[in-house]
Amino acid sequence: MGLWKRWKALEAKGIMGINRRNADYVLKYNQRHLYPIVDDKIITKERAIQAGIHVPELYGIISTEKEIEKFDEIIAGRSDFVIKPAQGAGGDGILVIADKFEGRYKTVSGKIVSQEDIEHQLSSILTGLYSLGGHRDRALIEYRVTPDPIFKSISYEGVPDIRIIVLMGYPVMAMLRLPTRQSNGKANLHQGAIGVGVDLATGLTLRGTWLNNKITKHPDTTNAVDGVQLPNWDGFMKLAAGCYELCGLGYIGVDMVLDEEKGPLILELNARPGLNIQIANDCGLTHRAHAVEARIAELAKNDVKESVEDRVRFSQQLFGHVKPAEI
Repeated sequence: MGLWKRWKALEAKGIMGINRRNADYVLKYNQRHLYPIVDDKIITKERAIQAGIHVPELYGIISTEKEIEKFDEIIAGRSDFVIKPAQGAGGDGILVIADKFEGRYKTVSGKIVSQEDIEHQLSSILTGLYSLGGHRDRALIEYRVTPDPIFKSISYEGVPDIRIIVLMGYPVMAMLRLPTRQSNGKANLHQGAIGVGVDLATGLTLRGTWLNNKITKHPDTTNAVDGVQLPNWDGFMKLAAGCYELCGLGYIGVDMVLDEEKGPLILELNARPGLNIQIANDCGLTHRAHAVEARIAELAKNDVKESVEDRVRFSQQLFGHVKPAEI
């Protein structure tokens, strides 16, 4: 197939390219002065807590080299926790401690790290090694999410997460990201994690994509990744939709996790969400985005604004592959 025909075929399917994403959605709906709310995980977490939205508990923040001395006080004898750069991206710089061992610490992959290793990691974060633009950063230490048991058969080591693309408060597409051995237990598609489409109406997983190839089974567990019912799906949808009011940005990716005890939690927001979610869903974003824009324009004629529940209901009715009996 020639390039022109291929481009026309993708356009007909509603596949959104990066130029269209940037020009028609990121630049149009995301005001620059609001970016710090989503680019800094600490600010996102603080705003979420104020809004009553569930996030992993924040144990402490380290902003200077001097404050590294407060590390033991911050973890307060806890044996598991997560260290993150506040302005990191792609999972870089994150250290997940699962347990203590003989005066040292053990990561989720079983690697043993010393107190000095942790202090060095904190120092690297503060210097901006992992931050957007290489600017000085802060380190946050927070609750370690324990994945719901439903993911044990379809994930490798790390914490699976769920991304939902939200346009002006309306969820338009969802994807489950599953860590693999190749991704070193991280739910990052560029590092080798699996992206699995999710039906917005029911929370049932669809086919997956791994290294840009369509798959039906996890490469490490060999278990099917499709047809899995994600628990509390309506809770995820309402959390994602409510993030519009939380940050004020019109086009965002909402990253969430399902904790074994605490249920759905928001990890972070992304003002420039990637486009691989379309491969995982075998569906384009453009047509869905146009449908939402048409809905907003129609409501605006009568000066009507829909609630979070209304917006979720609209998205589930219009974009769900399999409709539940009652929505």
